[in-house]
Amino acid sequence: MLMIGNASVNTATTSAAHTRFAVMSAYLDQLFGLTGRLAVVTGGSSGIGLAMATALGRAGARLVLVARRCGPLDDAVAALTALGVEAAAEPADLADRAAVKAVADTIVRGYGEPDVLVNAAAVNRRPPMDDLTEDDWDVTIRANLDAPFLLGQRFGPAMARRGWGRIVNVVSQQAVRAYGNSGAYGVSKAGLAALTRSQAEAWSARGVCCNAVAPGVVHTPLTEAVFADRELAAAHAARTMTGRNGEPADFAAAAVFLASPAAAAVTGQTLFVDGGYSVH
Repeated sequence: MLMIGNASVNTATTSAAHTRFAVMSAYLDQLFGLTGRLAVVTGGSSGIGLAMATALGRAGARLVLVARRCGPLDDAVAALTALGVEAAAEPADLADRAAVKAVADTIVRGYGEPDVLVNAAAVNRRPPMDDLTEDDWDVTIRANLDAPFLLGQRFGPAMARRGWGRIVNVVSQQAVRAYGNSGAYGVSKAGLAALTRSQAEAWSARGVCCNAVAPGVVHTPLTEAVFADRELAAAHAARTMTGRNGEPADFAAAAVFLASPAAAAVTGQTLFVDGGYSVH
């Protein structure tokens, strides 16, 4: 028995607790740990992308964030660094094919070949279909579908050659249903869900698991217009089974799971993280 002040501590009990904690930590790290892995997260400067990046970093991964605006990227890197996460940023306009290819080359030269690719960046132009322009269409498809394709083509085969990799594509409810002026956005997300299956077909046998995550209605900078209308936001919340709309933090565990060794038998799937929105 060890005396500390007026309190007594059973050293055997404390030692046993420490041992159990160490065993538990080792087991969880074996399942979900990402130490030594390099993760590239597009759209990683805000919203769902930042939440996913933070979770991956706290699970041990080194991070490279890719987004268009330098200011939010710098803020995200600073916040991650404060948490002890090794993070860097590479700005790029993901609606520009040349810029996508250039940033992919920059990442490989500067940081190495990624083990994990998360495509969370998106353009969310949602005019009524009658008003949808060719520019709306082109920019949306290039950012939301072409960029994940190009990054997958650049990083996926290298993952397959090494025998391990993870691709996580953030899609949408609009991948499977139309509402809220789905327009080009819905088409791009449906295409991204299909691309996920094609990537899984191509690379899963060589250790690269490819999956999609479908959010419900989530409060992010892209959805400020929805949440500015309190009645509309409340109507969306009422459609869920949990009684609330989503928050970026809801996607942390899903990102770690799908990027981790634990997901070795999960591929070609779309995981709906939506509080039951899609089935209610």
